[in-house]
Amino acid sequence: MQIEIEKLTKLYYTIGEVADMFSVNASLLRFWEKEFVIIQPKKNKKGNRLFTTKDIENFNKIYYLVKINGYTLDGAKKALKNKNSIQEETLVSNNNSFIITKLDEIKKRLLKLKD
Repeated sequence: MQIEIEKLTKLYYTIGEVADMFSVNASLLRFWEKEFVIIQPKKNKKGNRLFTTKDIENFNKIYYLVKINGYTLDGAKKALKNKNSIQEETLVSNNNSFIITKLDEIKKRLLKLKD
C-alpha cells in the first residue's frame, strides 16, 4: 500500500490518521519510530505525535520494504541507508512490478466472474 504524498493536504497528521492510511496499528508506528531514525515526529504539549508528509513518505518506504518485500528490520535499515539513485530506481521498479502483478491477479478474478 503506497500513500500518494501529493494528495495529502494537512500540515500534520495524528498517529491514528497515519495508522489508518497504512491499515496498521498505532503501536507498529511507534515501534518503527524507535527503530528507524528517519522517523522523527513533532510532539505537542500533551506529547501526542504529529507526523509531517515527510514522515509519511518515510513510512511509505519502510512499509514497502518490510511489509511488501519482506525485509527484516535490519535489512530495511541498510536499504534506507543506501540512498543512491540505483536503489531508488529499484524501489520504483519493484513497486511497478508489484502493481502489475496485482492488476493481473485482479484481471484473472474478473474474467472468472464474467464466465
